[in-house]
Amino acid sequence: MSEDEIDLRCPQTVADNAAKGLRLRKQFGRGGTDIGVARATELKERRNLSPSAIRRMVSYFARHEVDKRGKNYGNEENPSAGYIAWLLWGGDEGRAWALEMKKKVGNAPDISAASGGLASWNCFTKNL
Repeated sequence: MSEDEIDLRCPQTVADNAAKGLRLRKQFGRGGTDIGVARATELKERRNLSPSAIRRMVSYFARHEVDKRGKNYGNEENPSAGYIAWLLWGGDEGRAWALEMKKKVGNAPDISAASGGLASWNCFTKNL
């Protein structure tokens, strides 16, 4: 990878959180939507995400921050649906990663999968 490219794959900790969310959803039968499950699968497999997917992650976390105040949030024995959903999107580490990546990708258009998920810095716009 050259200096002017960025890797659009999430860190392993984010992938692990997504995998945990999928396990909890299966075990408890709650938490998340089909979209959340699809995102968790992408994260778990560390697939390259598009800039628009990263922006959607940031939007999800902004809308669902309130879920962290719900009953049984973080309870591993009886987790809330909100906790499971949060994990499907990568958990706190996913939120931090998505926010950092959004700073890098800004409003950049999605790129072709043929590029392997690496994007040239030249195609990204910086919000100054």
